[in-house]
Amino acid sequence: MTEYYYSKNPEVEHAEKNWTFELRGFNFKFTTDNGVFSKNTVDYGSRALLAAVDLSEAPAGPVLDMGCGYGPIGMTIAKLAPERRIDMVDVNERALDLARKNSELNQITNVTVFESAEYQNVTDQYAAIFTNPPIRAGKDVVQNILTGAYDHLLPDGELNVVIQKKQGAPSAKKTMMSIFGNVQIIHKDKGYYILQSIKLK
Repeated sequence: MTEYYYSKNPEVEHAEKNWTFELRGFNFKFTTDNGVFSKNTVDYGSRALLAAVDLSEAPAGPVLDMGCGYGPIGMTIAKLAPERRIDMVDVNERALDLARKNSELNQITNVTVFESAEYQNVTDQYAAIFTNPPIRAGKDVVQNILTGAYDHLLPDGELNVVIQKKQGAPSAKKTMMSIFGNVQIIHKDKGYYILQSIKLK
């Protein structure tokens, strides 16, 4: 059976790698491994999403990184907003172990990393949810991540999604519009769209 990064327990052999990468002016050390998404570098979509991060309009409260992988999005937001708690969730146990390890490696203490298939184990409400959704996991998973966000946002909370135009940005935009009643493209970069919806009071 082929093991993908969205599998719970990838059975591919371990081959850990260590490398550094700069995101939003912070130098991060990363340990990655086989069986996780974008193991050789921070993928372009995540970089595009992080370039658009601005929590100045978001209400007070924690932030959720949905589908955190080995941690670059949640860790960067934790550095940008040290006063907030950042919850980082993924279905992939290997990615979660790496996200914990990478947070420690970079001395980031305002994060909580736990397993959740979509919002299954998520009980809190958030000021903002950020996601680079796992397109290869299929349309249903992506839809569930977008639609499920509404109940996990505080009033005025925001959902921020990065998705390539060719991988379904127009369809995601439509879904977000139908759930939230608003959606805007806040950033575009090389075919990647950053879509944002606000949970209006």
